[in-house]
Parts: sequence; structure tokens; C-alpha cells
Amino acid sequence: MFDTFSEKKFLLTELVKRNLTSKYKDSVLGILWSFFNPLLTMLVFTAIFSMLFGRNIENYPVYYLAGRLMFDFYGHGTKGAMNSIRRNANLLKKIFVPKRMFATSAICYEFVNFLISFVILFGVMLITGAPFYFTLIYSFIPIVLLVILIFGVGLILAVCNTYFSDIGYLYNVFTLVLLYASAMFYPIEIVPTKVQIIFTLNPVYCAMTCFRQCVYGAVPDFSMLLYLGAFALTTLGIGILLFSIYDKKLALEL
Repeated sequence: MFDTFSEKKFLLTELVKRNLTSKYKDSVLGILWSFFNPLLTMLVFTAIFSMLFGRNIENYPVYYLAGRLMFDFYGHGTKGAMNSIRRNANLLKKIFVPKRMFATSAICYEFVNFLISFVILFGVMLITGAPFYFTLIYSFIPIVLLVILIFGVGLILAVCNTYFSDIGYLYNVFTLVLLYASAMFYPIEIVPTKVQIIFTLNPVYCAMTCFRQCVYGAVPDFSMLLYLGAFALTTLGIGILLFSIYDKKLALEL
């Protein structure tokens, strides 16, 4: 049992390393783009939307970046897992490798990028004079629940995308809709009250909102965390079940 665990741990580590090196191997700045990408995006969106919503939101750069980091982690993590089986088709046809390890490594890789981006968030908070509240220690709760959600959605998408390649195109459209349905760059108060109820059914919005509450000095909303946790665990259960059913058949579809 311990040998199997060690082998899987080694494989996972090597896959994450491969993802890190392959993405930035032809780049001059390399992994530094993990810092510059969210920073440059924040500067562009802040310049555009602060004129529209800046008066209604305290410290708009922090508000935007806190939401952006959470949404990007979800989007990149689930898309990475979705494409993980097809991307490694040649390897899977030659040797036996636990297929879920590829989805797991893709998510772990995006989690590393997510942690790196925290440096940018803290830097922006220092520059803009935002206080560091003790409630930041609660931020791990929505982050952990978001990780669980990403694993669940990622496993489901990995199986579906192996059988139906159109899933990738449809999911790109879905994440675009999800972006605007998560109130990432505008205050939820501008949305009609009846529509706000629909927003609360979006688990990504719940994760973003709870994380922002921690950053802004409030205890995360318990009802949102409860809903997010239930949704994430249910999705993970479905993902694990679906993967266990089709695991041995996936290589035949590549």
C-alpha cells in the first residue's frame, strides 16, 4: 500500500513539474508570467471598470483581483482536467498510467499558479493601503471547497470530453457565461433583487464572495459555505463514480 502511494506521489510530482516546465520553456520570463498575467489583467480591467463601479466598491483593485484569482483557478483548473486525457493520449496508449492522475496533476499545477498569484494580491493590498484583517485566516475555507468543486467538475469533464470532443467548445462558452454570472468586476447590488437569487445558486460566485468577505474583514457567509460545500462534495462524488465506471474504457476512445 505504501509503495503504491509513493509511486503515485512520485508520478503526480513529475507530472506537475512537466506541466510547469513545458508551459514556460520557450518564454523569456518563464514562470514569472504567473505573476505578471494576473497583474497586467488587473491593471487593464481596473482602468476600464473602476470608472463605472469604483465609487460603489471600496478599493476596487483588491475587489477585482480577489475575484479574478478565484475564477481563474476554477476556469483553468477545470479546463486543464478536461483536456488531460486527450492531451496525454499517446502516453496512455503505450503504458498503463492511472488516468485520473493526469486530471489531478493538471489541477495541482493550476493550484501552484493560484498560490503564486497570492503574492500579487498581497502586493496590491500593500500598495493600495488595504488593511490585512484577521479574517484572512478563514479564507482557506472557500479555497478548499473550491478545490473540491474543481476536482469534481474536472473529473466529469475529463470523461465527457474523451467521448465527445465538442464538450470543450461548449464548456468555453459556459465559462464565459459563468464569468458574467459571478459578479467578478461589478457589485451584485446593481443586479435586480430577483436575479440576485440566481447568482447565489452559482457555486463559483459563492466561493468568490466568501473569499472577498475574508479579504474585506468579514466572516464568510455560513449559508453560502454550506451550499458550496454540499454542491462541491456532491459534484466530487459524481466525478469519482463516473471516472470509476469509464476508467478502463477511456483509452479505447482516444
